[in-house]
Amino acid sequence: MTKTMNAVAYTKNLPISDDASLEDVLLPLPEVGPTDLLVEVNAVSVNPVDVKVRSGNDPAGRPKVLGYDAAGTVRAVGADVTLFKAGDDVFYAGAINRAGSNAQFQAVDERLVGGMPKTLNFAQAAALPLTSITAWEGLFVKLGLSQDSSGTLLIIGGAGGVGSMVVQLVKALIPGLHVIASAGRKESQEWVRSLGAQETVRHGEALREDVQRVAPEGVDYIFTTHSAGQLDAFVEILKPFGEIVAIDDPGQVDVAHLKSKSLTWHWELMFTRSLFQTPDRIEQHRLLNKVASMVDAGIIRSTHTHTFHPINAENLRKAHAMVESGHTLGKIVVAASDPH
Repeated sequence: MTKTMNAVAYTKNLPISDDASLEDVLLPLPEVGPTDLLVEVNAVSVNPVDVKVRSGNDPAGRPKVLGYDAAGTVRAVGADVTLFKAGDDVFYAGAINRAGSNAQFQAVDERLVGGMPKTLNFAQAAALPLTSITAWEGLFVKLGLSQDSSGTLLIIGGAGGVGSMVVQLVKALIPGLHVIASAGRKESQEWVRSLGAQETVRHGEALREDVQRVAPEGVDYIFTTHSAGQLDAFVEILKPFGEIVAIDDPGQVDVAHLKSKSLTWHWELMFTRSLFQTPDRIEQHRLLNKVASMVDAGIIRSTHTHTFHPINAENLRKAHAMVESGHTLGKIVVAASDPH
């Protein structure tokens, strides 16, 4: 195998309209640790975290490879690997403190990797890992929901990547939970309803009014992808003892506002397990395998909506620009070849 690979990286923080914001580079092949897989990457998807890191994390002139979603084929395994073998097709979201998936090859800990759904192509599969893990951990680990749970869940940002998975997982696994999703445009409202949301409400200023119309007694849970400036509205529309799980970075949160109703605020970051090497990080492997089984059984579907190809700087700049617009449905994928 060659000792170098093609990759897309950035060396300084630049607007995505600048051709130097993401560049094609040649890098050494990654080193494979004892529990690592060396994956040949066939498709990646772009998430808000890619944009956040690119704009806010200065690599001081050294090429930094982004990419936190991938689907591909295992080409080599570390000495202690037991879950996969060369030739296996896999999907995963990786780790934020290692080189990313925007490259020909990536080294990733096997405990963060799932077997790819057999009914999907690489582009469709690459849309799923990060959002599936985030949605799953938020619903079942942070909110502690189960198949017997009931009440009302409000999803802020229902048509985005994470919101799209939250809606599907609730519909499939928590049938007693009533789902309201915020969605601004008509196509966004149609999208979340097609995934299983029973009601849609508008974002921002109209949120309180719309929620009070469809859930006059309030909601039990909020899963939010956009929290900045909305804490007062959240407190008003939540029932006493309600719970919020947030995945964004709204700045300071004045939790004193939550006290009168005994509300709970949870943070969810799917990279916590890999970042801190927690003993239970194999849970992400198990979780992704469950998601793959559900996809193959027709219970949930890929949220992939648009594909660029091949994987190069030009196409990743286009994908970043779409994510930055804040108006995407589902997930934007960049694939090595035309998935059709």
